[in-house]
Amino acid sequence: MKVIETAISGVLVVEPTIFGDDRGYFFESYNERDFSEKVGKVDFVQDNESKSRYGVVRGLHFQKSPFAQSKLVRVIVGRVLDVAVDIRKGSPTFGKHVAVELTAENHLQFFMPKGIAHGFAVLSQEAVFQYKCDNFYAPQSEGAIAWNDPALAIEWRIPSDEVILSEKDKHHPLLSEIADTLDFVY
Repeated sequence: MKVIETAISGVLVVEPTIFGDDRGYFFESYNERDFSEKVGKVDFVQDNESKSRYGVVRGLHFQKSPFAQSKLVRVIVGRVLDVAVDIRKGSPTFGKHVAVELTAENHLQFFMPKGIAHGFAVLSQEAVFQYKCDNFYAPQSEGAIAWNDPALAIEWRIPSDEVILSEKDKHHPLLSEIADTLDFVY
């Protein structure tokens, strides 16, 4: 596997080694030894999967301490724009984001450490999205930022009149409204 750094410290693109021939392909989607050597020791405890249709935007979500999560995400069907926003106090990239297109064809994965808000937009007819987390989901610890916060200037690559949001995701605050309450430290 190859690890590619992004403009946000700790947020990484993971490119697996693909072995293919006329029968198809094979790759290790996760190998604890290799991941620990190239990214760091992360003890994943929960795997999640979602299926969404074109236009769905999920996010920008995070979990507050002590239930903060690092995530390793990938797409197994379709295509998404995956977005990571740095919300760690003291980080030189606080409030900045990076985005990567994850597809069933490119097999790329995106790793986000604790202190990163995460969201994605479905660019294909449908997408199946999988992610590993290093802490269990705790509903009382949910946090989120408005997907369309103008200060973040995220280009979701979907016309705004075609964006489909959950009822919850329609009502999240701007980052500036919650910045003082965040307890993530760089």
